[in-house]
Amino acid sequence: MGKIEFNKQQKLNSILDAALELFTTKGVTNTSIAEISQKSGIAKGTFYLYFKDKYDIRNHLISHESSKLFREAAAALEKEKQMPDYNGEYEKTEEQIIFIVNNIIDKLNSNQILLIFISKNLSWGIFREAISANLSSDEVNFKEVCFNMLNSDDREFVDPEIMLYMITELVSSTSYSAILYKDPVDLESIKPYLFDTIRFIIANHVKKQV
Repeated sequence: MGKIEFNKQQKLNSILDAALELFTTKGVTNTSIAEISQKSGIAKGTFYLYFKDKYDIRNHLISHESSKLFREAAAALEKEKQMPDYNGEYEKTEEQIIFIVNNIIDKLNSNQILLIFISKNLSWGIFREAISANLSSDEVNFKEVCFNMLNSDDREFVDPEIMLYMITELVSSTSYSAILYKDPVDLESIKPYLFDTIRFIIANHVKKQV
């Protein structure tokens, strides 16, 4: 990376860090572009070289933070599969997805401010666009990773995007209530039911052999 590209990346990171802090403390509505610019140490006009408005940066942050969580979870899965005592328990697609989900919700449990920001501002439409567009070199398109998992499975899946949508909505709403409100129970108590439901959703999207 050349010096110009490095400086651009540094400015982008500063803007993202400033926006995330302001959004998670004040909320998106109560945060102005001037505040983001001031906190990140750039001119207000420079902001518009990167984002068209604060909702654009909100969507990018959802992509960025979700990608970071997923990247770390996927790396943890690969590390687990390289352990000397690995017994093949994560070879099935559903067990890989459950491992990743478990890793992510544990991290959100330890960072509840991030959970509130992502869940409060997340919709499938934003999410679908964010996970596949404008990714920087260190970000992960987890839709692509999930489809790679499905494609490497011996089984054929019917309507896989609907399946991923249902799992995303299930995990988002269930973990949000369990982590923040312990409703209907706390996170550890809900996990077995959550994971069994993920298995059920996936099983119901496996194409039946004629």
